[in-house]
Amino acid sequence: MDDLVATPDIAGALAWARERVGVMEARILLRHVLQCPPARLVAHPEERLTDEDWAAYRALVERRGAGEPVAYLVGEREFFGRSFLVSPAVLIPRPETELIIELALAHFGNRPRPRVLDLGTGSGAIAVTLARELDAADVTAVDASREALWVAMANAARLGASVSFVQGSWFDALDGERFQLIVSNPPYVAAGDPHLGEGDLRFEPHSALAAGADGLDDLKTIIAEAPRHLDDDGWLMLEHGYDQAAAVRSLLTDAGFTAITSWADLAGIERVTGGRWSGRH
Repeated sequence: MDDLVATPDIAGALAWARERVGVMEARILLRHVLQCPPARLVAHPEERLTDEDWAAYRALVERRGAGEPVAYLVGEREFFGRSFLVSPAVLIPRPETELIIELALAHFGNRPRPRVLDLGTGSGAIAVTLARELDAADVTAVDASREALWVAMANAARLGASVSFVQGSWFDALDGERFQLIVSNPPYVAAGDPHLGEGDLRFEPHSALAAGADGLDDLKTIIAEAPRHLDDDGWLMLEHGYDQAAAVRSLLTDAGFTAITSWADLAGIERVTGGRWSGRH
């Protein structure tokens, strides 16, 4: 079925694609091309594609077959119940990062107008979600990449979130500013990790993934500088690698944080570690 003589109907196009990318991704990509709900693929399998749609669909399936992430092909990914625009300028939001949202809501959900900082915002998934979920939160989002900030600002606009965006490296552009909560999903993969050359990671921005020989460079920087930007009893919460919780707890202890805790994601992996800054050190 590799070279169909005629432009296929929906059923034929899906049959061709599922041999290359599987059933689910074949449907996602066709829905994207046709801009239609799932029911249309089921209710009208005999509907014939236009030449343009068939060409576009084949191109997407072939790109996916070569490993390009589905999220980049369709330009969006769901995070905490909302659809976020994504591009190769930003990391693809992942389900495990939703743990930071849940923790922030648990700690700050009842505080009036909490001041929140999201470092390395990327697509803006964390910052935009917190702006929408925390009542009247004053959210600032920082990223060193101008291209990433464009994506984040577009997400804030389309999702109706009030977020202040700042370009800069970590705290460099925030002199004198303080927050009640600082969150970050920074780069934490070791530079030599073979996974960087596999799967979706091959297509995601390297600068948003790798952080030195042990993956801790950016986590160390954030932990060391955060106390100057936290209010008394403010919290720092950091996502990290599956095997880095103990190291991050140690860094927080050395920096003078208290109430240090690591939280596990749904897979039981310690994915987020945080601590309180008392302001008395």
